[in-house]
Amino acid sequence: MEDKTEEKKVISIEDRIPKLKEERKKKANRRLIFYLTIFFILIACVVYLQSPYSNVKEITVTGNDVVPIEEIKELSGIDDETNIWMLQKRIAKKDIEGHPLIESMTIKRSLPQTVKITVTEFNIIGYTEEKGKYYPVLVDGSVLKDYPMSYRGDRPFILNFDEQAYMEMIATQLNELPEHVLRLISEVSWEPTKNNKNKILLYMNDGFIVDATLRDFSDKMKNYPSIIAQLDPKEKGIVHMGVGIYFEKIKKK
Repeated sequence: MEDKTEEKKVISIEDRIPKLKEERKKKANRRLIFYLTIFFILIACVVYLQSPYSNVKEITVTGNDVVPIEEIKELSGIDDETNIWMLQKRIAKKDIEGHPLIESMTIKRSLPQTVKITVTEFNIIGYTEEKGKYYPVLVDGSVLKDYPMSYRGDRPFILNFDEQAYMEMIATQLNELPEHVLRLISEVSWEPTKNNKNKILLYMNDGFIVDATLRDFSDKMKNYPSIIAQLDPKEKGIVHMGVGIYFEKIKKK
C-alpha cells in the first residue's frame, strides 16, 4: 500500500511541473509586457516633449480693458516656442503684475496647447494732461507719469490739483460716483479761494457747469441727472451744489 501511495505522489508532482512552468512563463510574459509598455510610454513622452505638439499654440488674455493684449503677452514671456509643461508661472506673474495698470493676474494651462491669462486692472478714475500727453489717475490719487496713454473719453480730466492730498480726495470722490454720472463729467478743476479751499468746478459734457465742494460732492452729484432733467437744455448755466442746490443762468454777452 505504501508503495502505491508514493507512486501516486510522484505522478502527481510530475503532472504539476508542466503547469508550474506554464504559470511562470505567463508571469514572465506579463512582466515583460508591463516593462515594454512603460518603456514605450516613456519614449512617447520624450518624443512628445521634444515635438511642436507640446509647445504653446494659443495665448488668451481676458480681464483687460486698457492694457493691450499684445503688451500682456509680451510681458508673460510666453510664445509659440514655449513648452506648455515648462511655463515659468512665477516669473510671468511677477512681470505682468509689475505693470503699473495691472493689479493682479492668474495663468492656467488649457490642454492641449493653450495658455489662459486673466488680469485685473487698477481702476482709472481720470486723466491729467501735461505737454500734450495724458496720464492716468488711479483711485488712490496716484498719477502714472511713466505710462502716458491716449485719452479714451470715458473719464474726466483732473485739472489744477497741485497738492497730493487734494488729488487723493478728488480721486476718492470720483470713485464713489455711479459710472453713468462719472461719464457725464468732462473736466473737474480745483478752484480754491481764501474762504473755501475745497471749491471745485465741474465742466459737464452736456454744457452745464457744476459749482461744488470737494468733501461731499459725490453724494450730491449722484442726483445730477434728475436735476438736469428739470432744466431747459437750451439755457446753459451753473448748477450750484453747496449748502443748497440752485441753478444760475449764464447771461449772454
